[in-house]
Amino acid sequence: MSRIAHIKIDDRNLPAPTPEIEQERKVAVFDLLEDNSFILPTREDRETPSGPYDLTLAIREKRLVFDIKTEAKEVAAEFHLSLGPFRQVVKDYFQICESYFSAVKNLPPSQIETIDMARRGIHMEGSRILQERLEGKAEIDIDTARRLFTLICVLHFGG
Repeated sequence: MSRIAHIKIDDRNLPAPTPEIEQERKVAVFDLLEDNSFILPTREDRETPSGPYDLTLAIREKRLVFDIKTEAKEVAAEFHLSLGPFRQVVKDYFQICESYFSAVKNLPPSQIETIDMARRGIHMEGSRILQERLEGKAEIDIDTARRLFTLICVLHFGG
């Protein structure tokens, strides 16, 4: 039961995403809800509510906010992460995505595959950064990290 059952992206006050970004968001949310692992660690000073969880992701005051509630809407945890460690990898990811989307329209499959491999490498780097930043706050597997990183990129796009 240590999983995310519902996810909301709080993108108020952000510009509308491009169709490509919106598609990435939909796929990431679908994949995340189909299969994820999200464990809140036990704390000595308080009881940790068990999942499944409702997660709201937002950017507030230049910080990435994870607002986690139980399905009964009780507060399970909230943590704020600095966006600094994500800035360069998100920038690199968007640049490679632009190249990828352009390549799909114009280049042969071999060149598209090369760009896609680079895109996946940058995406994995962002996922590893997310896992490191969540250490001690939440335990997530690499697939969950990958999907959450995509959603962080969507928020960064507007933020």
